Amino acid sequence: MMQEIEFIKFNPTENMTVLVKTKHLKEEYHQIASRLMAYDSLYAEQVGFIEESKNTGADTRLQMAGGEFCGNACMSLAAFIASGNALPLGCSTTILMEVSGTDELVRCDVKNDMGLYRCSMTMPIPARIKKQMWVVDGKELPVTMIHYQEAVHAVWEAGQVDPSLRRSAETLARMIKSSYEGNLVGVLLYDPQTHELAPLIHVPDVNSMMWERGCGSGTGSLGAYLAWKQKRCISLQVKQPGGEMHVTADWDEGSITAVRIEGTVGIVAEGKAFIHMIEEVI
Repeated sequence: MMQEIEFIKFNPTENMTVLVKTKHLKEEYHQIASRLMAYDSLYAEQVGFIEESKNTGADTRLQMAGGEFCGNACMSLAAFIASGNALPLGCSTTILMEVSGTDELVRCDVKNDMGLYRCSMTMPIPARIKKQMWVVDGKELPVTMIHYQEAVHAVWEAGQVDPSLRRSAETLARMIKSSYEGNLVGVLLYDPQTHELAPLIHVPDVNSMMWERGCGSGTGSLGAYLAWKQKRCISLQVKQPGGEMHVTADWDEGSITAVRIEGTVGIVAEGKAFIHMIEEVI
């Protein structure tokens, strides 16, 4: 069966993101997302679905295909709403949204910067942070686990990334998922000398294991990790394969009190996609 999907495609730090405007059954989300992400379709790193919010304090709701929280998708949706409201050049607006993967309303401040949208948004604060040793390919790997409501990120200070390191990170992601109940596992390779981040994101529900060009949620986790490690407030420009993002993390009286990320979003395409849906045989 062919389905017609209305979509918008965004470029937040080259973390190519597709948001679906048309309404679909929730049980179809995984299959729709997998098809849209494919090379022979829209070829994106992640897919979210725009829904109506049941919270009167929110402007909209974002449901990611795998049920995860995604910072770049949040900024993309905020940019889309600002664009739809014809936000004038140089002006700013604030978008409040419900988002999968967190019970907190997410606030995103958006500025129209010559047709691109400069976004600054609040991020969920980790539920807990702890060091943990993993054994991968016979080697002990000291990583720091950043736990959220529906996700976990592992920060690994690994230096320069090479193919061997990537393979170990992919193995680690699968190992973490096998012992953890959640919607997303991220392995964040961080070089403290250059402030470079290589984010690997694994979303099992959509069978996705992706080395992302830019990761907003990973940027937020890195800021939280550094604030926790150094016991102080953090403000850092983070280099990623697709560009730079900024993170701030506030530290007060022994805990993280706020995390924010900043990045730029471009709207690159809008239209219809046609995908073949496989019907389940009962």
